[in-house]
Amino acid sequence: MDFRTPVAITAPSFSIEPLEEMLFVGSCFADSIGQRFLDEHFRATVNPYGTMYNPVSVLHTIERWLDEMGDSLGKSSSGRLIVFITLGTNHVYRLKSTGEIVDNCQKRPQSLFSEEELSINECADSLRQAIACLQEALARMERPKSLQVIFTVSPIRYAKYGFHESQLSKATLLLAVDKVVRETPIAHYFPAYEIVLDELRDYRFYNADMLHPSPQAVEYIWQQLAAHYFSPATRRFLEEWRPIKAALAHRPFHPESAEYQAFLADAQQKEQALLSRYSG
Repeated sequence: MDFRTPVAITAPSFSIEPLEEMLFVGSCFADSIGQRFLDEHFRATVNPYGTMYNPVSVLHTIERWLDEMGDSLGKSSSGRLIVFITLGTNHVYRLKSTGEIVDNCQKRPQSLFSEEELSINECADSLRQAIACLQEALARMERPKSLQVIFTVSPIRYAKYGFHESQLSKATLLLAVDKVVRETPIAHYFPAYEIVLDELRDYRFYNADMLHPSPQAVEYIWQQLAAHYFSPATRRFLEEWRPIKAALAHRPFHPESAEYQAFLADAQQKEQALLSRYSG
């Protein structure tokens, strides 16, 4: 008898290779997953201007990042960029004096802003614009890069809206992402939201606030992502990297000892040899 309701994950049309060049933009859930990719030696940039929760702010981040990267984006030997976009809410704050949707209220008085909810089409339009900006920037490079975009919806509920309103917000995001994925071959959806709410479905998989997924839940999502999105070469790399990573993380009682320094030098040498083998 099966006491779980496993979430079916659609296999993507591509595989994530070792040390890929990646960009993570979105909610604090993007921080958690992005940090895991950094720990595993992927060339990842994670929320370069802080966490962003709604599709418009995600678009602003991508536009700003592309503008600031300029020609340096093309200097990596990687021929592809993988972008993870994690959406948290369709609520936005508009500065009354300018009509601009802001990414951060910067602790200014709430009276200066009006809170609004983006429609499904408004969310989808921002996501389409984000993809178009990325494609245009990558195509302009001396050595053009290809692009893959993976959407997720954050499983973190927004208690301040009320749980019913939070669900309506998530539904809007899910419908917007579905529209974009259906019409865009390079766009994919990974069901992190459904995994936490439908498959894990237990408070032991949440932090003390009962809202944010626990490290155990994030680890499970990572395992599902690896099982369905990682290439055989990436899985081999992670297997070889695991003991080296553990050795580098070891904290001895006497770090100044000759024995530990030799141990550390050996681990660092193995790390560089592994990276050299897979970076080509």
